[in-house]
Amino acid sequence: MALAPDRPVGGVLFDRDDTLVVDVPYNADPHLVVPVPGAHRAVERARAAGLRLGVVTNQSAIAKGLATRAQVDATNARVDELVGPFDLWCVCPHDAADGCDCRKPRPGMVLRAAEVLGVPAAELVVVGDIGADVAAARAAGAQGILVPTPRTRQEEVDAAETVAATLDDAVSLVLAQRSAPVA
Repeated sequence: MALAPDRPVGGVLFDRDDTLVVDVPYNADPHLVVPVPGAHRAVERARAAGLRLGVVTNQSAIAKGLATRAQVDATNARVDELVGPFDLWCVCPHDAADGCDCRKPRPGMVLRAAEVLGVPAAELVVVGDIGADVAAARAAGAQGILVPTPRTRQEEVDAAETVAATLDDAVSLVLAQRSAPVA
């Protein structure tokens, strides 16, 4: 599946857990960060193409008291070191029950990233492993690419407009769209 052919792409926002790095539930230890296969190469390709890059990640461990913001920031710094660098990190520290505007599938982090990166939300692509990632993209007016893992529910795959087998394949879709003439 391809991205919408009539939309320019100026940036990519990646989910963190199970998209860039192997998910360790509520991880607060930078030493446990392990990139998913091909993550560094995929991010490097996107950066080399001149795209603005960010990470948008729900980290409810903070709200649950399982990690401090400093621990999450240190873990994110390790991801940045191994896979990045990224131009921006947006972290939702809330739990699902908090009703914030930033927690995916709500659009808050995507809209904030668009503002900080100076890229209209319509020119962003959000890449993630669950339906909340692509729903946040859609709610913000961005495009989404689902990269399913064994934990991704089939109904999330079925509902996604664009699906890629791997993170590198997702970046290939973005780069193909970036080089295509906009109608």
